[in-house]
Amino acid sequence: MKTEIIRDNTDAAAEIILHGGVVAVPTETVYGLAANGLDSGAVKKIYELKGRPANKPLSLLVPDTQALGRLCCDVPRQALALAEKFWPGPLTIVLPATPEVPETVRAGGDTVGLRCPDHPLTLQLLRRAGVPLAAPSANPSGREGPLTALQVVAYFDGKLEAIIDGGPCSVGMESTIIDMSSAPYKILRRGALSESEIAAALSESIRLVGITGGTGCGKTTALGVLRDMGAMIIDCDEVYHELCHDSADMRAEICAQFGEVWGENGLDRKKLGAVVFRDPDALEKLNAITHRYVDARVEELLRRHAMNGGTLAAIDAIALLDGAFAERTAFNAAVTAPEAERVRRLVAREGISEQYAKMRIAAQRGSEYFEEHCDYVLRNDSDIDTFRSECEKFFAEVLGNV
Repeated sequence: MKTEIIRDNTDAAAEIILHGGVVAVPTETVYGLAANGLDSGAVKKIYELKGRPANKPLSLLVPDTQALGRLCCDVPRQALALAEKFWPGPLTIVLPATPEVPETVRAGGDTVGLRCPDHPLTLQLLRRAGVPLAAPSANPSGREGPLTALQVVAYFDGKLEAIIDGGPCSVGMESTIIDMSSAPYKILRRGALSESEIAAALSESIRLVGITGGTGCGKTTALGVLRDMGAMIIDCDEVYHELCHDSADMRAEICAQFGEVWGENGLDRKKLGAVVFRDPDALEKLNAITHRYVDARVEELLRRHAMNGGTLAAIDAIALLDGAFAERTAFNAAVTAPEAERVRRLVAREGISEQYAKMRIAAQRGSEYFEEHCDYVLRNDSDIDTFRSECEKFFAEVLGNV
């Protein structure tokens, strides 16, 4: 057999594919051995050419995100988000396969990996052939993946109908494979995309609800309702307290700015509060330090939640509207309450004096600010059971429209 070198005539390559042949194709990662992914006989030729074990499944190259719906079932919203973010590109997404995907591709399993390659000639071939391509790397099993057509020739000259010469591969590293067939999601192969890039993209797909308002307003009750609805709750005040214990870097920055405000039992909040709650400039400096560390920890929590399959989260922060996550929320809801009730709750909850509770409240923005800048307002001016019922009704209605 004479192997044809094709440089631009993908119609000829499409004809070979549709007649059950195998063509080497370029991608941004490595060259691949491509055959009709819906033709079991053609797929078997790939296994034979590579000497690939029959129990190792093949991935399919597809032209766009619509293929997810045709070739996979139970496709989570997060998988679509990753495809829209990284396709065409070096990411293979593993999902439950539809019956249309041959057993030879799945190697007897019930999942299939899909990838949209970032190479114009192979994308053109996919569209002209109109079928997904089973396309593992174009090398004998155990050998190095080829980055040029010349390397493919060295491996398979005379054994392939054709090789599409698309020039050197731009990435030169295999795709990253993520299994999204069940949660938590798993990185099966580390490749051109890092896990942190994938986790960041997934975290952006989470429906994030912002809850804000002054201390003692009743945000905890609203958050409890969201937790019951399946949301991960991120209390930025709790995150800050955790950082006070486990972040030596944040502690060092605060002490450098405000002196030694840490004692044997941790942060001396009253000592620090006596400084910052009377001096707006000092409070601004403290917030600049703490918000930076809190934001980084919140992002870490969101990424972890996303990799575990989470789709809903709520963030509770007094300074939410000024922070890094204000633009990422689906909506922001303010919880407000009469000042006298807030003071009573703070005294009972934290064992502080009424005077100190009033000082803390005075250092924060008033209810008018939150009411003006948030999408919704939840007024907590009744008993806890009534407020909880109001929150349940509100979130069920609003989240149904997000």
